[in-house]
Amino acid sequence: MFERFTKDARAVVQGAVEHAEAAGAGTVEPEHLLLALLDREGSRASFALAVLGAGEHQDAVRQELRDARRRAGLSQAETEALAGLGIDVSEIVARVEEAHGVGAMSGGRKDRRWWSGHRSFSRGAKDVLEKALRVAVARRDRHIGDEHLLLALVLRPGVPAEVLAGHGVTHESLTRVLGDGAGEACA
Repeated sequence: MFERFTKDARAVVQGAVEHAEAAGAGTVEPEHLLLALLDREGSRASFALAVLGAGEHQDAVRQELRDARRRAGLSQAETEALAGLGIDVSEIVARVEEAHGVGAMSGGRKDRRWWSGHRSFSRGAKDVLEKALRVAVARRDRHIGDEHLLLALVLRPGVPAEVLAGHGVTHESLTRVLGDGAGEACA
């Protein structure tokens, strides 16, 4: 599959690995892919993000991803669902951080690195990569670009899609900006 990745898409994957390493994460997560997409300039995904206004809100997007990481990766929707059950995630985070330090629930543990020295991709990150392939095929594109990775992120439920949607970046808005290709993207 990686042989079909464009230079920009490969740079996003490499950037995601670097973000995971910098965070001390044991695996590359979908959030790392989004951070790497935000780092890009001059690509189709960076163009789409700029047109939709997310480019000027990069700091807010990055902060929302950090906040989610502090909540052990729970999305705002998951946090609200737990609140409906009487579970206050903010209180749990505060107590854990009081006992173990700020960021204790973020999952940044350097000792989980594979023996080979390479970061593995979480199931969620693998799902994004596979979905990017399906999006490219559905659009009848011969390559997988960073725009396909971005489309895959907004199609997959989770923190990246939720954060992007909060800034007006949805599948519908991206399809408008990028064009809808030859077919509809796989959900």
